[in-house]
Amino acid sequence: MAKIVAVNRSREKGTPKQPLDRGYLIAGHGLEEDAHAGAWHRQISLLGVESINKTILKGSDSRMGIFAENLTTEGILLYELPLGETLKIGETILEVTQIGKECHQGCVIKDLVGDCVMPREGIFARVIRSGWVKAGDEIIRCSH
Repeated sequence: MAKIVAVNRSREKGTPKQPLDRGYLIAGHGLEEDAHAGAWHRQISLLGVESINKTILKGSDSRMGIFAENLTTEGILLYELPLGETLKIGETILEVTQIGKECHQGCVIKDLVGDCVMPREGIFARVIRSGWVKAGDEIIRCSH
């Protein structure tokens, strides 16, 4: 079963996110009070614990949110999902809008961790339906 391992938020861009008990995702906006939320295609970032574990082998910090991901997942290879895929998570529905991203220079995350896996294996989504998400929520693929 694919599921959410952690919900993470930061109020400033370029900093690791902090785990929350639960988070409210707002349609057309993103995670409530998150620095990266807004009316654009990268409202929510997702990264699998499987990807994070690759960096642990290199001796990096392994806490959830360290790669600035909003949702840490388990049991699904996010970077293999097609663009446009919809995911039901908790009360919400997300649409995958981007796989990976260009890593900007002077990345705080890369400086802290030594490697940033988000540009290679993280994905981004737009919030289609608002609602609460929390650790343990199942991830259901709706359009595959």
